[in-house]
Amino acid sequence: MKKTIVVLTGAGMSAESGIATFRDSGGLWDTYNVEDVATPEGWNRDPALVTEFYNIRRRELLATEPCEGHRLLAELEKDFDVRIITQNIDNLHERAGSTSVLHLHGELMKVTSSLSPNDPTQIETLPDGQADVRIGDKAKDGSQLRPYIVWFGEAVPNIEPAVEICAQADIFVVIGTSLNVYPAAGLTQYAPPSAPVYLIDPKPVRWNSLRRFTHIQKGASEGMRTLCETLRSR
Repeated sequence: MKKTIVVLTGAGMSAESGIATFRDSGGLWDTYNVEDVATPEGWNRDPALVTEFYNIRRRELLATEPCEGHRLLAELEKDFDVRIITQNIDNLHERAGSTSVLHLHGELMKVTSSLSPNDPTQIETLPDGQADVRIGDKAKDGSQLRPYIVWFGEAVPNIEPAVEICAQADIFVVIGTSLNVYPAAGLTQYAPPSAPVYLIDPKPVRWNSLRRFTHIQKGASEGMRTLCETLRSR
């Protein structure tokens, strides 16, 4: 039976593909006011601004490709049961070939009802190659389509399924996240005590945990190469 690798990925995973991060210096929050484009209040004030912000993000995504780190994660499925939990809203894991991806913060290429955003019957995937949504585009319930994104101040509906996935880990891997964003950062505590933890990030990471972990202080792709070599030698 294949061992289960649970992988938690953050912005550093997709940064190598050219996806702008939010919190780093020069990131999106240096350009946009988070309250204007990533909160329910911002949507209510100016849905046109929010709609265009995510249109721009989609255009950028359509112009990018998965990095080597994404592809190496997908290739691990040959030897392991790999289950990815991502804080990222892009679809680069799926495009690289990963088959088990849980998105904590929503999915950029999906849209939903502005009245019932988490109603599964209202969530739609945009057609291939389509980046733009317009004011006047309606969800199935007749409301304005909004991005299928978990905004600040909103509940994270996939956190409980993520906890269940973490509890099944034989090996736990964290890639490209500062472990400062909750509730996602708290998922590490649900990995079984017997599961070794590997953290891939080029920066020093202050993880407030008594748990031992192996810090691979490299970027996502180089770090994944190192991890793959480590796993092969186990």
